[in-house]
Amino acid sequence: MKTSPIRIGYSLSLTGPVSENAKAARLTHQIWERDINSRGGLLGRSVMLTCIDDRGDAAHAATIYRDLLDNDRVDLVLGGYGTNTLAASMPVVMEHKKFLIGLMGLGVNNELGYPNYFAMIPTGMRPNTALTEGFFELAAAQSPAPKTVVLLSAEAEFSINPVIGARANAAKYGLEVIKEFRYPLSTVDFTPVIEELGRVNADILFICSYLSDSVGLIKAISSGSYRPKMLGGAMIGPQSASVKTDLGPLLNGIVNYEYWVPVPKMEFTGVRELLAEYQRQAMVEKTDLLGYYVVPLAYAQLQVLEQAVRNTGSLNDEKLSEYCRGNAFETVMGTIRFAKGGEWEQARVVQVQFQNIRNKSIETFKDNATQVIVAPQSYASGTFMYPYSPDN
Repeated sequence: MKTSPIRIGYSLSLTGPVSENAKAARLTHQIWERDINSRGGLLGRSVMLTCIDDRGDAAHAATIYRDLLDNDRVDLVLGGYGTNTLAASMPVVMEHKKFLIGLMGLGVNNELGYPNYFAMIPTGMRPNTALTEGFFELAAAQSPAPKTVVLLSAEAEFSINPVIGARANAAKYGLEVIKEFRYPLSTVDFTPVIEELGRVNADILFICSYLSDSVGLIKAISSGSYRPKMLGGAMIGPQSASVKTDLGPLLNGIVNYEYWVPVPKMEFTGVRELLAEYQRQAMVEKTDLLGYYVVPLAYAQLQVLEQAVRNTGSLNDEKLSEYCRGNAFETVMGTIRFAKGGEWEQARVVQVQFQNIRNKSIETFKDNATQVIVAPQSYASGTFMYPYSPDN
């Protein structure tokens, strides 16, 4: 009988453009590692996570997974955070026929169809469109309804699927995309971009951006004269504490996707206690001070792995995959069941509008009156303010 630790290897982008989110995931995984070992580990063995920084470099992520599997010979691998690096690791994982739970990668298995992949992102079986369907449905329901859309996205792998989904959703809800614009990730001054979009003057400005460019874009919009009727969509950034406290009232009126927010309808078992522990440690580790965006999903990622290992009594990748295909999981994100392609059987993306923000205090963003769920209606926690105004 083995007594050595179960070794689980993976990469996260602990440096690079999404490092703030990846660091929150890393701290969450460490909390789970401590929790599981305090409960005796798995299969009578302690658990050791080995996380390596891929620097946000997709090619480096693939190299890390090959090294973990061929040289380190870890027992299991875990998916990294985000579409870019997660997608890059997939060919290596598939070559080794490994069981993999990816964290917040959008549609990475759409074309691959790898049966041993499972997604920890609540975008359901149509991930490309599910991310922003609520955004466009909400727009179409306004009176008078907006008619035109401009799509603005970063030149990066992660923006491809959200933009594909945005085009489909715009068409579904009778909106015309009159211009698509992409900017290099190296962009620092977004004023010329917003000025050009102002000349187009579409009713809706749909944005797919990373953390730092989200900040630059929102500041440029605030200081400019272009006022679309609706603004936001698929921005990575407004979910993060550092972006919130940097922008403060400039976020008012923006509508963007979220996966979890502190409203009664999303109080799943254990999520409050997890966030309290995370936030206590985040102060020391200097990671995202709120953790709403990444932490519940990152912990649920390992809860799924834990349940699969415990209930199969095995580390066999095929057995773990078969178990995940046929069973439900109780997690801090509620009950999860996987469907074809490893996506969630039921999508659970919400659209949040920032409202009533008067300062940049972190405490402001713990008040759910500043982040109101406006779609879908089944999760709504407030009233949508239309058209867009930074004074909302």
